[in-house]
Amino acid sequence: MKGSNLGEFQELALLTILVLGDEAYGVTIKREINKNVKRAISRGALHTALSRLEEKGYLKSKQGEASTERGGRPKRYYEVTNKGKSALHEAREVRDNLWNKIPSVRLELQYALS
Repeated sequence: MKGSNLGEFQELALLTILVLGDEAYGVTIKREINKNVKRAISRGALHTALSRLEEKGYLKSKQGEASTERGGRPKRYYEVTNKGKSALHEAREVRDNLWNKIPSVRLELQYALS
């Protein structure tokens, strides 16, 4: 990679935001990650990751309208920037290159005979 240095969780967050499109805010991002990866994540871990991605310029966010269903608190919506999309492409390219270099015989599952 050329310095994008996306961690696994950051990559999941970016991909999930792209999946959700205009409905990408904290609760939906967390729910979608939990559903697809079958891994329980905390709100704090998610918000830390989102903040770091925004600091790196991979995300931008905007505050939505306040709603009564959230006690008057507005939702914060996230969008992946072009820099974030570029980092995702780089991460995928690196992974694909490594997967393609592995001889197929090494990927076969081996079972121990007892």
